[in-house]
Amino acid sequence: MDVSESASISSGIAERYATAVFEIAKENNGLAQLESNLDELHGALKESADLRALITSPIYGRDEQRQAIDAIAKKAGLMQALQNALSLMASKRRLFVVPAMIDQLRAMIAVEKGEVTADVVSATALTPAQAEELSKTLKAQVGKDVKINATVDESLIGGLVVKVGSKMIDTSIRSKLNSLQNAMKEVG
Repeated sequence: MDVSESASISSGIAERYATAVFEIAKENNGLAQLESNLDELHGALKESADLRALITSPIYGRDEQRQAIDAIAKKAGLMQALQNALSLMASKRRLFVVPAMIDQLRAMIAVEKGEVTADVVSATALTPAQAEELSKTLKAQVGKDVKINATVDESLIGGLVVKVGSKMIDTSIRSKLNSLQNAMKEVG
């Protein structure tokens, strides 16, 4: 089995759990709460090395994973459908797909809301005003509401790299310097 097959299997597992949670949340008019829960869960995964280890490390048994994830889900106040999915994933030793499930759920919610997500990489963190202005500009281009998924990469020096769907706009200084360097090589 090669890496692409493994990634495909993980994606399929994540998609099945995400679909189940999404359908239950939608049926119960809980998509707003689900979106909030996903932000909280994503933040917890990003901040806690222990939580990342819990979901990926094989040294934790099923029962340990299930008890820990149940306690975390209850303390975080996650909706029941999400708590149940996480508990089931732990009992099946599938917590490693939680990040992929979060991504799948976010995509499903965005489609339901008629939104697209723009992945924006900037040299410094965007202010709320800058993110709002960028969102408005992209909405005018795309014709749909745009949710900004912002990250920081100081190696860009300045500017932005924006990806919406299959389109990418790179206005970073790093990219411009690379283009200039290539042009200089052609001349010399």
